[in-house]
Amino acid sequence: MDRRTFIKLAAGGASVPLFMSFALRGQAMAAERIEKLVRSNAEWKKLLTPEQYDILREEGTERAFSSPLDHEKRSGLYACVACGLPLFPSRFKYDSGTGWPSFYDVLPGHVETRTDLTFGMRRTEYHCARCGGHQGHVFDDGPKPTGLRYCNNGVVLRFIPDKA
Repeated sequence: MDRRTFIKLAAGGASVPLFMSFALRGQAMAAERIEKLVRSNAEWKKLLTPEQYDILREEGTERAFSSPLDHEKRSGLYACVACGLPLFPSRFKYDSGTGWPSFYDVLPGHVETRTDLTFGMRRTEYHCARCGGHQGHVFDDGPKPTGLRYCNNGVVLRFIPDKA
């Protein structure tokens, strides 16, 4: 909002609702902050299976079509296996045909991305916002409404079904 619009709204009596909307938005953003969980490599090795450690801490990849979560169809949440942070609600999941659990969106603020230049390709990898564990890569060939495909390693997710 520019200064002129703000002055017009304030003069017209809209300043209180406008201020409240900005204040509430700031509170909502503060509530979404994820506290970081930091552990040493030795601690992670004790807590994770060798395959989970390879993927989460060394950015490995599981074999395609090896995860039972690829075929999971129940309602629930998919959380990081290392720290329990929910990453995806089941309503964002779809069958991409790639052999990995795929989602078209994430819970806001629950993943962080960075550029991955390995194998001579430019890709975007994403990590759990709490523990920093590598989850997978995001591509722009997904379905509407986002057009994104979060291609996740199933072994580093824990499915939490909704209570019936």
